[in-house]
Amino acid sequence: MAFKVLGIETSCDETSAAVVAGGSTVLSNVVSSQIDIHCKYGGVVPEIASRRHVEMILPVVHEALEAAGVKLDGIDGVAVTNGPGLAGALLVGVAFAKAVAYAKGLPLIGVNHLEGHVYANWLGETRPEFPFVCLIASGGHTDLVVVHGHGDMDIVGRTRDDAAGEAFDKVARVMGLGYPGGPLIDGLAGGGTPGRVRLPRAFLEEDSFDFSFSGIKTAVVLAMERLGNERWSLEDLAAEFQEAVAEVLVEKAVALAGGRGIRRVALAGGVAANSALRRRLAEAGSRLGLDVTIPPLALCTDNAAMIAAAGYYRLSAGERSGFDLNAEADLPFSRRPGCDAVVSTGRT
Repeated sequence: MAFKVLGIETSCDETSAAVVAGGSTVLSNVVSSQIDIHCKYGGVVPEIASRRHVEMILPVVHEALEAAGVKLDGIDGVAVTNGPGLAGALLVGVAFAKAVAYAKGLPLIGVNHLEGHVYANWLGETRPEFPFVCLIASGGHTDLVVVHGHGDMDIVGRTRDDAAGEAFDKVARVMGLGYPGGPLIDGLAGGGTPGRVRLPRAFLEEDSFDFSFSGIKTAVVLAMERLGNERWSLEDLAAEFQEAVAEVLVEKAVALAGGRGIRRVALAGGVAANSALRRRLAEAGSRLGLDVTIPPLALCTDNAAMIAAAGYYRLSAGERSGFDLNAEADLPFSRRPGCDAVVSTGRT
């Protein structure tokens, strides 16, 4: 019988619980979103998010277990996001996971949220083979990672300022679209034509795999001042913006793969739901003969299924977290969160 992991994710404004069997079969994945609560503020309010997690964690876990057709006695391990994220929000999930694991005598594992995003690629119809390059693009992070094997990952590039998802939110605010910015810009861009207004692409120094999106945000602000005086629309600006962001993300990802002799590229994170990014990566893969893995849309944004999948492989490797596991808002991707057995992530 496949090893079943209960996953819990509360790093930001989604309360999520999932049951995953064998690290790849999603038996349930329940997500309670707080978008309707936070949209009036133009972004996530940490205190409100934490209180909402307290209210929703128990019913969400119950729903996940019921949907999976199992009881807690049928669970073999508990995986929980313990960083990075909002400290108060993380604490809710970590405390709940520790209580369940302690009460039922189950192994507990803390999972880095970014590692969880990588493992969303194990939950679709196809799974990447090692080694592969993974582009993680979300509201708080933009990283290029080389994944050599389970528990063996290198961060090769990361954002120097705004993350890609953060840039989408800020640009949406400038355009008067609201929050969250990603899907709103994507929807608006469908009625526009990229190239009618030109925005810069920040590739930084030669051979750099880092990212910078603060400049394009400023360029959009300047372009908005010209709106109505030139032959392009707000829809055109939205289309050009997301094409510019997607172009830089994809070009750096495939360049890293080519430079390392790697034939596989995967996508992860909330920005992985963007239609321009998904299209550009698929086109680049076809053009260059790369195997491309892109998670289903429902698994791009924060969810507990990806945490359960990552937890499965960590638990299978003999890793365990103690009951002193704590939330770490700035948990580094390169360090294992509170494990008794540590697997290296520091290959150079």
